[in-house]
Amino acid sequence: MTTFEESAPPARGPQVRPQPQDRRRTELAGFLKACRARVTPEEVGLPPGLRRRTPGLRREEVAQLAGVGVTWYTWLEQGRPINASEQVLAAVAGSLRLDATERDHMFRLAGVRVELRPSPAHPNLDPSVQVILDALAPLPAAVCNTRYDVLLHNAPYESLFGADRPTAPHGTFNSLWCTVTAPVCCNPFLNRDEELPRMVGVLRAAYGKHVGEPVWECYIRELTLASEEFRELWARQQVAPARSALKVFRHPVVGELRFTAAYLTLPAVPEHYMVVYTPQGPQDRERVERMAALPPRPSARCPH
Repeated sequence: MTTFEESAPPARGPQVRPQPQDRRRTELAGFLKACRARVTPEEVGLPPGLRRRTPGLRREEVAQLAGVGVTWYTWLEQGRPINASEQVLAAVAGSLRLDATERDHMFRLAGVRVELRPSPAHPNLDPSVQVILDALAPLPAAVCNTRYDVLLHNAPYESLFGADRPTAPHGTFNSLWCTVTAPVCCNPFLNRDEELPRMVGVLRAAYGKHVGEPVWECYIRELTLASEEFRELWARQQVAPARSALKVFRHPVVGELRFTAAYLTLPAVPEHYMVVYTPQGPQDRERVERMAALPPRPSARCPH
C-alpha cells in the first residue's frame, strides 16, 4: 500500500512560551484520540481482534486505513509540530468517519485551508438591527456571537431568561452561561439535557477557529470552572453544526413554551447570527403573545 510521508518534527529546542499554534496542536491531538476511540474495527471492515485495552481503533489501524505512516500519524495524534497536507488530512478524516462539521474542525485545528484570525469581541452592529429585533415581537429574538454572548435582544427574549439570569464573569448576557449555571429550580430552559450537548458541540466547532486566543481561552476556562456538567461535555471533543432546534422554556406566569429556534447569519458581521424563536403550536403562540404583553418581570432571585 502506498503511504503518504509528511515532514518530521524539528528537534526539540529551548522552552518557549506556548503560541496559538501550539494550543491548536494540543486540541487536535485530543480531538483525534476522541474520534479514534468511538470507531469500532467492524465499522471500517477490520477484524475485531483480541485484547483491546481501549475502545475503538488502534493508531496503526487508522494509519493503515488512511494510507499514512504509523510514526507520522502517532506524531499527529501526539500534537507534535509536523506538516500535514489537505490530501493527507482528508484521508485521516475518512478513516475516522468524520462528518462535514468534524472534518472542517480538524482542518482548522491543523491550520489547513482555513484562515485563522481573531474576530472582533464587540462588532459595530447597525442600529437597524435592534429595530428589526423589536419588530419581530412577540417572537423572542436576539443577536449572538459564536460564544453565545447575547449582544442585542428584544423584550420577549429578555422575558424568557428573566432579569435575574446569571451573568458571565466578563459581564455579558451569555445564554450558555445561563443554561449551565442557573439552579435547576429556577432554570427557565426545560429541555437542556437534550440541547446542552448540541450547544457545547457547536461551541467546540467555533472554538476550533480561535484556539489560543485569550478571550476564547478565558471563556472556556471560566465555564469549566463554573460547571462540572460543561466540563464533562467539553471533554468529549464532540463538534456539531448550528441548526434549527427545539427549545422548551418555563415562564413563571404563562407556563411552558415550546419554540423552534432558527439561526440566521449576518453577512456584515462574520461569526454572529440572529436567532428567532417561533412558537410550535397555537397554544404556544397564545402564550407567547400573553408573555409579550406582560410588564417586565420583577426580581425574584432564589435565596441560593
